[in-house]
Amino acid sequence: MKRSLLVALCAAVVSASAFAAGDHGHAPRHGGVVAETRQLDQELVAKPDVIRLYLRDHGKPVDITKASARLTLLSGSEKQEVELRPAGDRLEATGAFKVGPGTKAVTVVTGASASPSTARFTLK
Repeated sequence: MKRSLLVALCAAVVSASAFAAGDHGHAPRHGGVVAETRQLDQELVAKPDVIRLYLRDHGKPVDITKASARLTLLSGSEKQEVELRPAGDRLEATGAFKVGPGTKAVTVVTGASASPSTARFTLK
């Protein structure tokens, strides 16, 4: 009796842990690169003509209506500063961007959490 109760309890703990780990949303949902910060999870999708930044509060949606982000792209010796603004469910900028494998990016998001959220990315 005690052994079957212990086995059932262990199975419940393992199941709950697996569900919780999968529910945090740290995997890319939009084909980008994900960085987890203390305040937010950030997913950066960078293309030559558009940059999108998706935000989640450890797996939960974030109100981005008053949010903005400053993005710095570092590609070789070139540096580009980009302002991202709300666009639907993400922060976004359009233009011409030098992005490719190995490009480094740093974001500073304000207005989406109690304090600014800084993340670093390396594009694939």
